[in-house]
Amino acid sequence: MQSQATTADQYIAELPEERKEILQKLREIAQKNLPKGFKETMQYGMISYVVPHSIYPAGYHCKPTDALLFMSIASQKNYISFYHSGLYSDPKLMDWFVTEYPKHLNGKLDMGKSCVRFKNEKNIPYTLLGELITKITVNEWIEKYEKTIKP
Repeated sequence: MQSQATTADQYIAELPEERKEILQKLREIAQKNLPKGFKETMQYGMISYVVPHSIYPAGYHCKPTDALLFMSIASQKNYISFYHSGLYSDPKLMDWFVTEYPKHLNGKLDMGKSCVRFKNEKNIPYTLLGELITKITVNEWIEKYEKTIKP
């Protein structure tokens, strides 16, 4: 079920105790490492980081009233999810992440197109995720989005 929280603080406050610390740490890593221009918001029931309409007025192509999504973090029923649109749109970035992951954790990478799933909270590579977040600026994301995702 998607959260109806309207702020990241409210979202985290509503989580079970065992998830609060994890999501707060992921949020802090995002805030510390995001290049200038991205904005924290709630979008699609998750804590999301977007290119605001003040920078990219066209918004997200599927729903232009929404800001252009870059990444999100969420507590799902059976795992913590970390969504990063750059992984989906940039094969070089994906290759880098897949290569770096085993240097930070033993075990199999559980991943979809842009979603990395962490079923065990002890196996979240916070340092690696922080580094990943720094890899794309707002302008680079807009350019990549317009070339690879936007129809």
